[in-house]
Amino acid sequence: MMIISESKFNQVFPHAKKGIYAAIEKQIEKAGCVTKIQQAMFLAQCGHESAGFSVFTENLNYSDYALTQVFRKYFDPLTAKKYARKPEQIANRVYANRMGNGDEESGDGWRYRGRGIIQITGKKNYIAFRNWLGRDFALHELAEDLDLAVSAAVWYWQANELASLASVEKVTVRINGGTNGLADRVALYRKLMA
Repeated sequence: MMIISESKFNQVFPHAKKGIYAAIEKQIEKAGCVTKIQQAMFLAQCGHESAGFSVFTENLNYSDYALTQVFRKYFDPLTAKKYARKPEQIANRVYANRMGNGDEESGDGWRYRGRGIIQITGKKNYIAFRNWLGRDFALHELAEDLDLAVSAAVWYWQANELASLASVEKVTVRINGGTNGLADRVALYRKLMA
């Protein structure tokens, strides 16, 4: 049962895709989110990852400056100029040789870019999610089928034992590997708890 009302959800996420609240409501308890704190954390984190539940495919259309800020490990100013505004090439570079992906030329970075309401990323995560789900799916479905987009987040929440964490910062680090977007995640969480 969803503790946070649909009207509160719509107030916090005014641009959410139609039907996403119902899809989340059907599955949120499977993620181990049964208290208001747990549900607010799930919604805040997934809401941040999906631009307020409005975008379910990772946007990798970065300028050269943004590449040097967001992905400084992979781009110096010169390299960033070559890759700027080329989402497929950016994905293949930043996600190469990790998360079960092949090298940059394999195309796995783009193929297994972030999708769903939590933006699962990497071949290893896609395979683990597919095994958990017990059925195959086309990759694009993770961004188009609301139930599947939510299921991916439920799987990720379970697999990473996120329902047991009460700190926005700790959950952010588990999801993001760092604290990118922490201020927004905290703000969303507070609005949902209010």
